[in-house]
Amino acid sequence: MRDDLSGRIALVTGAGRGIGLAISSGLAHQGIQVAMIDVDPVGLQEAAESVGGSALAVQADVSRPDDVQRAVDQTVEHFGGLAILVNNAGICPMSDFASITEAEWDRVLAINLKGAFLCCQAALPHLRRSGTRGRIVNMASVAGEMGGVSTGAHYAASKAGLIGLSKSLAQLLAADGVTVNCLAPGTTATDLTAAWSEADLARVRDKIPLGRLAQPDEIAQMVCFLVSDKASYITGATLDINGGLYLR
Repeated sequence: MRDDLSGRIALVTGAGRGIGLAISSGLAHQGIQVAMIDVDPVGLQEAAESVGGSALAVQADVSRPDDVQRAVDQTVEHFGGLAILVNNAGICPMSDFASITEAEWDRVLAINLKGAFLCCQAALPHLRRSGTRGRIVNMASVAGEMGGVSTGAHYAASKAGLIGLSKSLAQLLAADGVTVNCLAPGTTATDLTAAWSEADLARVRDKIPLGRLAQPDEIAQMVCFLVSDKASYITGATLDINGGLYLR
C-alpha cells in the first residue's frame, strides 16, 4: 500500500545536487511539494526544474539564522505550510586531525550541526501544527557512529552531535505526534567521490561487505519511508544504510 503523501510540504537543505537532489526528487515523486534549499545558487534553479512539479528553489546559508528563517518563511508563504524537514546540508573537508584549524572546525560544526539546529528551531511551530504528519529527518553519517579518520574528526563530531540532537527532539516532539529520526549513510556515490582516484575508491569498497558505494537514490528511498505513514511509530532512531560497513 502506498501512502497518500500528495500535498504535504517539505523543506530539504543541501538540495542542489547529490543526495539532497535525489531526496527532493524522491519526495516530489510521492506527490510532496518541495522547497529546495542550497547555499550555492549556481544550478539550484535548474535542479528544481529537474525535480519538476512545483519545486521551489531558495538560496540560503543554513549556518546563518536570518537566512534560515527567511527560507522557512518563504516556504510557508509559497506553499501554505510545512510538515517535513530534511536536514541534509553538510560539508566534509578531508583533513587529518593535526591540520584542522579552529576556523575549519567552526565552519564544519556551523553548517553540519548548527545549521540543522537552526532549521529545526525555525520550522518547529509549523511542524507542531502538522501533528502526526510532522517529520524531521536528519542526515547523519556512519562516521558519527564509528568515528572518522579520512573524513575528519570535525565531520564525525558534527554527525555524532546530530544524532544526539535528533534524540532530544524526538522526546520533545513526541507529544505533538511529530517524529524525528536520523539516517546514517556510508560512503555514497556523489560529486565528491567522483573526483577520487580509482585506487582510493577501491580501498573504500574493500571495507564494505556489499562491495560498493551507496547510490543517492537508495538514501532518498529511506527518507521517503521515514516521512510516510508507514514509519509513524519510529522516532528517535538512527537507521544505518552503509552496506554492512558498521554493524551494531
